Amino acid sequence: MSKPTPVHKPRPMIDMLMSIVLPSLILMKLSDDQYLGATWALIIALIFPIGWGLFELLKYKKYNFIAILGLVSVLLTGGIGLLELDTKWLAIKEALIPALIGIAVLISTRTKHPLVRTLLYNPTIIDVDTVHQRLVENNNEKPFEARLHKANYLLSSTFAFSAVMNYILAKWIVTSPAGSAAFNEELGQLTIVSYPVIALPSLIMMFAIFYYIWKTIHGLTGLTLDEILQTPPDQKDTPDNKTKQE
Repeated sequence: MSKPTPVHKPRPMIDMLMSIVLPSLILMKLSDDQYLGATWALIIALIFPIGWGLFELLKYKKYNFIAILGLVSVLLTGGIGLLELDTKWLAIKEALIPALIGIAVLISTRTKHPLVRTLLYNPTIIDVDTVHQRLVENNNEKPFEARLHKANYLLSSTFAFSAVMNYILAKWIVTSPAGSAAFNEELGQLTIVSYPVIALPSLIMMFAIFYYIWKTIHGLTGLTLDEILQTPPDQKDTPDNKTKQE
């Protein structure tokens, strides 16, 4: 019998340590010739996000479009540094990844399964069965789908924002020739700076979209936030849980 796939539990601190903190410190502190040198510092720094990403993908079988793009992004960054390409390609690469995701979000709007369903309106976050049942009862399925499509356009705009900001930051921070110690240091700075400058505003925009979805569901169904959000399995009112409580 094959072993069941382990349940993936979010570990944001470990993700940040492996993908951002350690690679950035290596690039900024160990790129001089008296330490690792520019080439080896870049290779070792790239091992952490690549290794961690592959570990997550293989162990938890989470082969998704965004995770694969993340790995491709890291590999392209390493290729630009190791092949000593013009730094303009780094700026293009930094903008290309979120731009591709944004385009995928827009394309999904024309399908039966817009990407916003996967990211925000999904069974792990929202009790979609209860919401759908109430929408049917209130004859509000079509208005809900229209607003969900609007949320999908808003989601695409967050990736457009990331693409523009990524390009601007890369052009501003990374100015040294690829393959040099200075390039590695600037690459580390770019990685650290991009998160407060880009990730935090994008996260705020994402929460705003989730709030829009919640207000839409509440307005069309009358359900409260507690009724809309998915209840963890160990907290559901099941016979087994009742027995445990007794």
